Amino acid sequence: MNFATFEPAYEAILADFGFERAADERARDAAADLATPFPLDRLGDWEARTVAVAGAAPCLADDVALARDADVVVAASTAVDVLADRGVAVDCMVTDLDKNPETAVELTREGVPVAAHAHGDNLPAVREWLPRFADEWTLATTQAAPVGPVRNAGGFTDGDRAAFLADHVGAGELVFPGWEFDDPDVDPMKARKLDWAARLLRWLERRRDERFAVLDDRREEADAALSEALGEGLESDAADG
Repeated sequence: MNFATFEPAYEAILADFGFERAADERARDAAADLATPFPLDRLGDWEARTVAVAGAAPCLADDVALARDADVVVAASTAVDVLADRGVAVDCMVTDLDKNPETAVELTREGVPVAAHAHGDNLPAVREWLPRFADEWTLATTQAAPVGPVRNAGGFTDGDRAAFLADHVGAGELVFPGWEFDDPDVDPMKARKLDWAARLLRWLERRRDERFAVLDDRREEADAALSEALGEGLESDAADG
């Protein structure tokens, strides 16, 4: 997905949360100064493969087999550590540096790609951690307009950004171990972000003409929210897909 397509969703997210676009752009620009270009053809072996998009919900411990059986594993944040403890290596980590940046640093130094996200709330972390990453294996991302080496393939939370990245490089089937949209242990802000993750995955599902099991029982609610936020843009995307 290119940014022009994703931008209406981004603008709806900014409006819903009261985030400042300028803050996202400041973090993006800091990442652009620190990062080097990451050719996405390094992820070429994801094309037409089954990709597990691993979330960090507690149920991941019960879903390990789904990740283990996939051709490619893309993990959000601390999902990397949960999978590693169970003998499952990841092919990419997606993180906004808020929980386990040390894991991200180690992965890049081992030659595993890490999509490191810069947004308005994590500028200090971007400046602290990106210089420690191995440049060759660091994909800097933004939710604002991309500049220089910083990419935007779509998505908002670590988990749904991982799904959009997999789609962007031509993944075949997407499966979703470790996802829980109604986790009672998260705070209200995280719960709202998970609502948006579900909406964006529904948008991606419609664009791909695919059915994600993780969205069973959530499609009607997600469609209503997306129609309100994106209007005709959603319908056009679905028709194009």
